[in-house]
Amino acid sequence: MKIFKLPDLGEGLQEAEIVKWHVKVGDEVKTDQTMVSVETAKAVVDIPAPYSGKIAKLFGKVGDIAHIGAPLLAFEGEGGASDAGTVVGKVEVGQKVIAEAPAAAGPVTGGIKATPAVRALARKLNVDLAMVTPTGADGLTTANDVQRAARVLAETGPIEMLRGVRRAMAQNMELANAEVASATIMDDADIDAWPAGTHTMLRLLRALVAGCRAEPSLNAWYDSEKVGRWVLKKVDAGIAVDTPDGLLVPVLRNVDSRDPEDLKRALEKLVSDARARKVPPEELRANTITLSNYGSIAGRYASPVVLPPTVAILGAGKIMKQMVVVDDKPAVHRILPLSLTFDHRVVTGGEAGRFLNAVIADLQRAE
Repeated sequence: MKIFKLPDLGEGLQEAEIVKWHVKVGDEVKTDQTMVSVETAKAVVDIPAPYSGKIAKLFGKVGDIAHIGAPLLAFEGEGGASDAGTVVGKVEVGQKVIAEAPAAAGPVTGGIKATPAVRALARKLNVDLAMVTPTGADGLTTANDVQRAARVLAETGPIEMLRGVRRAMAQNMELANAEVASATIMDDADIDAWPAGTHTMLRLLRALVAGCRAEPSLNAWYDSEKVGRWVLKKVDAGIAVDTPDGLLVPVLRNVDSRDPEDLKRALEKLVSDARARKVPPEELRANTITLSNYGSIAGRYASPVVLPPTVAILGAGKIMKQMVVVDDKPAVHRILPLSLTFDHRVVTGGEAGRFLNAVIADLQRAE
C-alpha cells in the first residue's frame, strides 16, 4: 500500500481534527479530488488526492485528532509507511474559522507516586492518575484513591473532549500560562463627562491607540527564543469576542489611522462575523495588542491573559456609578474600571503605568 500522511498545513500547526471523509475504502479517486476535510486551529481545510488511485484504508474516523506526518489513508499499490504526505493539489480553506493555537501538551505522570499494582488498577478502571488525589504517606496514590476516583467518574459520565474553538482556546491559555511572566495593574477612568449615547468600544479603541502612542513598547511582539522584540508602528487590535463556541480574537486592522465611522462599521462587522464563524483565517492572527470589554457581561477588575507574541492586553470592566471626591465635595460619577496585563519579561512596570495613564486621560475627555 502507498501511505498518505497528513501533510504540513502551514502556520506551525501540528494537528487537525477529521470532520468529514469524502471517500471510502474501495473508491477510485483522481488527482486533486477532495479526500477529507480536517479542522485545524484556524480553519476547515479540504485535503486533495496527491495522485489517482484506489483507496485501500482510512486511518481514523470523524472526530479523531490526526497529527502532522501521521498516516491518513492508504492507496492500493506498492509503497510503505515511509511514503511522504505531500499535497500535489491545492489545499482549500473553508469559511469555518477557529482561534489560533499551538499543539496540545500530553499529560505528565512522571511525578505521580504509585505502585505498579495501583498503576495497573488505574489502567483497568480507565482512571488518569493525574486526576486522583493521593492520600497515602508522602503523597502515595493508593488503590482506594483510584477506586474512589473511578466511582466519581462513573457518576459524572464520560469526559467531553474539547473540539474546535474551545480546544484551541485551552491550548492558547496553556501556552500563555507556561511562557508569559504576567503582571496586572488596575485603575479607574472617570467617564462622567461622556455625552449620552457614547459608543464605549470606540472610546476604548481610541484610548488604546493613545496608550500605544504614549508608550509604544506595549504595542509589540516578543521572541522568547531570541530574547528580542519588535516595537510596531501600526495598531492592529485583537478584539476578544465571546461566542457560543468559545473565545475568538479577530483582529481590527489599522485602528490608529481609521476615522470613527469607518472604525464603527468595521467593528460591528468583525463582531458579527466572529459570532457567525465567518472570519477569514488571516484575520485571526498578527494582532499587535488586545482589547477585552468583559464588563459588557460582568466583572469590575480582572487579570486578562496575554497570548504570545503580543505583550499586553487591556481589559475594561463594568461601568458603575460610585462616590468620588470633586473639589473636596462628594459626587456620584460614572466610573470605568480598567485592568492592564503585560508581559513583565519585556515590559517594565513604569512603561505599563504610563500606558495606562494615557488610556485614562483619553477616556476622561468629554469628546
